Parts: sequence; structure tokens; C-alpha cells
Amino acid sequence: MDVYNIKNFNNGWFIGNFEPSVFKNCFFEVAHHKIAKGFVGPLHYHKIAEEVTYIVKGKLIADGRELAAGDMFVYHPKEVSNVTFLEDTDLIVIKWPSVPTDKYMV
Repeated sequence: MDVYNIKNFNNGWFIGNFEPSVFKNCFFEVAHHKIAKGFVGPLHYHKIAEEVTYIVKGKLIADGRELAAGDMFVYHPKEVSNVTFLEDTDLIVIKWPSVPTDKYMV
């Protein structure tokens, strides 16, 4: 058995085509993010990847829509991510394929 701690990974990303990674692969990425109330995510998009975000706990506004625990939202290639956090929030994010360089700031 191997044991890991999320503190040892970059910004909560623990599976994907990068190091360190629990499972290195080019097919998908997985992260657990803990975001503080009031944080405004940097505007960005992916040219190749799709990204699904599952809200485990908390509330946020994504593209003008208020979402809460249990909700999921998907950004498709070239859609700009625009997220503001209304509460302390826990997220699980899955992105595919795993292309670490596929992030473009707006």
C-alpha cells in the first residue's frame, strides 16, 4: 500500500500527466481544491481539454449562475472559466485529456 497527502501535490492536482502524481497518465487529471470565500478565479480557458467540476461543499458563481454543493458544471474547450466563490468551497475537478500546458489566461 502507498500513502500520499494532498499537501505534497501542486494546487491539489494529484492524478495526471505531471509530477508529482499518484497516477501519471495522459488521459485525464484529477484535483481536490479548497477555495476560500471571496476568491475570484483567474479568467482562463483550455484549447483542448474539457473540465468538469463537482462542488462537494460551499457555494460559487460560475458564469453568472449560482451553484452549490451537489452541483456540477463543465467547461468545454475555448469556454472562459469565470468563477467567484461565495463560501469556503471544496471542489473535485476532472480534466481530460491531461495536457498541463493547455491553460491560457484571458
